[in-house]
Amino acid sequence: MLLVQKYGGSSVANAERIFNVAGRIAESYDKGNDMVVILSAQGDTTDDLVAKAAEINPNASKREMDMLLSTGEQQSVALMAMALNKLGYRAISLNAMQVGIDTTSAYSNAKIKTISRGRIEQELERKNIVIITGFQGVNKFEDITTLGRGGSDTSAVAIAAALGADLCEIYTDVAGVYTADPRVVKDARKLDEISYTEMTELASLGAKVLHTRSVEVAQKYNVKLVVRSSLTKEEGTVVKGDCNVEKMLVSGVASDKDIARISIEGISDEPGKAFEVFSLLDKNNVSVDIIIQSIGRDRTNDISFTVSKDELNHVMKALEENKETIGAKQISFDDSMAKVSIVGAGMATHPGVASLMFEALYDADVNIAMISTSEIKISVLINEKDVDNALIAIHDKFNLATQSLRKS
Repeated sequence: MLLVQKYGGSSVANAERIFNVAGRIAESYDKGNDMVVILSAQGDTTDDLVAKAAEINPNASKREMDMLLSTGEQQSVALMAMALNKLGYRAISLNAMQVGIDTTSAYSNAKIKTISRGRIEQELERKNIVIITGFQGVNKFEDITTLGRGGSDTSAVAIAAALGADLCEIYTDVAGVYTADPRVVKDARKLDEISYTEMTELASLGAKVLHTRSVEVAQKYNVKLVVRSSLTKEEGTVVKGDCNVEKMLVSGVASDKDIARISIEGISDEPGKAFEVFSLLDKNNVSVDIIIQSIGRDRTNDISFTVSKDELNHVMKALEENKETIGAKQISFDDSMAKVSIVGAGMATHPGVASLMFEALYDADVNIAMISTSEIKISVLINEKDVDNALIAIHDKFNLATQSLRKS
C-alpha cells in the first residue's frame, strides 16, 4: 500500500513533536506501507520569517519572499529524516527541485502543473521513507515558488494523485473537520465524513483544516482523503464524493478574519467600467471574493469587493496608480472586517436558510455589511470584533451540535 501523509507545522513544532510524528510514520512503515511524507514548516517559522523580511524590507519582492519562506519546510524535512534515521529507519529528505514539482510562475501563489514521479519512486524502491517539502515548487525560470498559506495540503494531495497513492492522510492539531472552530464554539461536533464540494466551500471560506486547492485536486483525481489529529489516535473525517448518509441542512459554519473591503466610488455608469476594474486586478494576480455594485449619484456607481489582507497594499497601490484610468472619484478600504459563512448541500432545496442565519445575527446584535450566496453557501461580511459571537449564534440557531436540522 502506498501511503501519503502530511503533517502541519504544529505537529512538528519542536523536537518532542518531531519524534512523536517520526514514531507514527515508523508505525505505518512497519505495517508494510510505502511511505511518502510531506511536511510544513515548524510551528510559527513562516510567521517568523515574514517578520524577519519586514525588518529588512517591508516591500520585498514576492520572488525573494518565496526564496526565504521555502527554507522553513527544508528545515522540517531534514530534521524529520534525522529523527527517523536515529530510530533506525531509512529516510531521505527532498525539496521541490529534487522531486521535480513544476509550478506556474506566480510567486507566493503558484499552482502545481506537473510532478515528476521518477525520484520518489527510485527512493521507494530503495525502501526509503521519502520526506518532501510541502508548500513549494519550481517554475520555468528554475526559481523556487510557494503555493500560498496552507499550500502543503495541496502538495500532499497532488503528490498522492501523481503517484496513484492508496490513501492521503492530512494530520493536523485537530481531530478532523468540525461543524465550527472548536476553539470558539465549545459544542462544535466532529464530522465523520463530508463531501468534496462542501469541504471546498468551507476551506475557501476560512476553515483552516484544509487548503482549498487540496480539496479541488482530491476531487478532480478522486484521491481518498482523511483529516485526523497527529496528537491522538482518534478517527478523523473522511473527505469524499457524495455522502450516502442523511445530510444535515448545514454542514458547518466558518469564519475568515483575513478580509479587507475595498470601495471604489464615483465610477461612471456605463458599460465596461466593472471590466476595467477587475481586469486590472486579474493582471495583478489578485483574487476577489464578495462583490457589490451599488447605484451612486449623478449617473455614477460604487463598487465594493473583498480581498485578503495580505493583498491589501498591493491592490490599493494598483488601484491608486490607475485611478484616473478607471475614473474613480475615491478609493478607500476597511481592514476591520471579517467573513462568516454557512455551508451545506441541503441548502440548495431548502427554503428559509438565509432567514434563519440572519435571525441568528439579529439575535446576537451583529450588523451585516455585505452578503454573498450560492447554492450551498451564504456568506456575510461583518465587523471583526463580532466574529466569535456570530459563530456561536449561528451554530446554535442551526442546532449543529445535535444534528437536529436536516435536509427534508
